[in-house]
Amino acid sequence: MNKIKNKQQYIEESFKDIILKDLDVSGTEFDECTFSDCGFSLATFTHCKFLNCTFNRCNLSNAKIPDSHFFEVDFNDCKLLGVDWTKANWSFFNLCSELKFSRCILNDSSFFGLSLNELKLDDCQLREVDFREGDFSNSLMTHCDFTNSLFMRTNLASVDFTESNNFNINVLENSLSKAKFSKYEALSLLDGLGIELVD
Repeated sequence: MNKIKNKQQYIEESFKDIILKDLDVSGTEFDECTFSDCGFSLATFTHCKFLNCTFNRCNLSNAKIPDSHFFEVDFNDCKLLGVDWTKANWSFFNLCSELKFSRCILNDSSFFGLSLNELKLDDCQLREVDFREGDFSNSLMTHCDFTNSLFMRTNLASVDFTESNNFNINVLENSLSKAKFSKYEALSLLDGLGIELVD
């Protein structure tokens, strides 16, 4: 499979080693499809549906996803720089939909204002990512790098941040009830309180 067409339905298809930079596709549904070693940088997916799909070692950097649906989608070892996830259509999104990112690079992306409960981010690079105004309660965000990422009025209740680092989360501006942090990294939460630690 090396072509993706508009207004098509692909069921249990495998897309492998295809490079479709600047792809512009609309109204297409992918159901239980697998994408491996594919290049979709700068692609545009408009009104598309990705249902129970898996992306392995794919490049979707700066892809545009206006009004597209994502439900139970796994991204493994993928590059997803600069993706604005707020442009997707989350109207029917199940709060426990199992959207997973493992060993991915998501720098400069935006999740601003989204409600993505139980989002799973493991061993990902999330530098300068916008999580402001969002609800990510009960999510897994382990072994991640949050350098310069933004958290403000963000619901992070019961989020597991174990082994994650470089975050700047003001405990007065975000909800952190029952969130988990590694002991050393948890000290950074005191920065916003103006507390000085001494030996």
